Amino acid sequence: MGKKISILGVGNVGASTAFSLTLSGIASQIVLVDINKAKAQGEALDLIQGTPFSAPVDVYSGEYEDTKGSDVVIVALGIARKPGQSRLDLAQTNVNIVKSVMPEVVKYAPDAVYVVISNPVDILTYTIIKTTGLPASRVIGSGTMLDTARLRTRIAEYVDLNPKNIHAYVYGEHGDSSMIPWSLTSIAGMQMKTYCKNVLGKEDMFSKTDLDEIEHDMRTGGAKVIGLKGATYYAIAASVHQIVECIFQNIDTVLTVSSMINDRYGINDVCLSLPFVVGVNGISREINPPLLPIEEEQLRNSANVLKGLIANLDI
Repeated sequence: MGKKISILGVGNVGASTAFSLTLSGIASQIVLVDINKAKAQGEALDLIQGTPFSAPVDVYSGEYEDTKGSDVVIVALGIARKPGQSRLDLAQTNVNIVKSVMPEVVKYAPDAVYVVISNPVDILTYTIIKTTGLPASRVIGSGTMLDTARLRTRIAEYVDLNPKNIHAYVYGEHGDSSMIPWSLTSIAGMQMKTYCKNVLGKEDMFSKTDLDEIEHDMRTGGAKVIGLKGATYYAIAASVHQIVECIFQNIDTVLTVSSMINDRYGINDVCLSLPFVVGVNGISREINPPLLPIEEEQLRNSANVLKGLIANLDI
């Protein structure tokens, strides 16, 4: 039986995600829902006219009730981040939108896995879990998947390898307080320093200055794109495609996504990114790699930043 995906919100991010999923042939139905009905209809028509060049898929616009029977609902609602604006500046406006829309959608698609990509993603993931009654395992924020991709790409440039050979992660908030657990970073199956010493013959290749530069590039990558073209959407669409692929193919993949955190590294009752195993029913289990004491402290600080914001929001 074919898979059905509903996408809530077809701005740049939602439309790019729809395009990626349409070309992949991963679903048999893709439903686009937006308050701007003409925009949703136009995006659907544009996509369906290209399906002779892709795998068969029925793309159409609809209302909340058309999400019925969805296997995955992608939440791309809300106002996009503008140049110079932080993700957290968006918080209350997008929280209000999510609180208004999501209970209506959940009535029609109570068994779907919900993938949240609207910003601030950690806050909105938390809001959906708290206000809809959905189990936390079926609400997945895209979290630091894109941050992690930017980090892996930057490290790969340093060592002249494909990013797929780099295992590195960004944990915590999808935002300014995120942290990199450098102790977990590996290249071609070796710890980063071991690889540099034994393969490249450069013991001092990743100095603190180098690591600081890599981290800076990771943190400013999104803002740089926004400054140059006004928005980011292709890379986030690719990351969402991977999440959906892991769900539909049930391949139990470890992803740094955002969901409810309890009893992990001394952190409770907040959504942020840590390693989760994602499969057909959403999140199936947690993975808790050992962190250095300073890394745990940085992670708890990120959690506290998010908790401080939540405390000042009407959720």
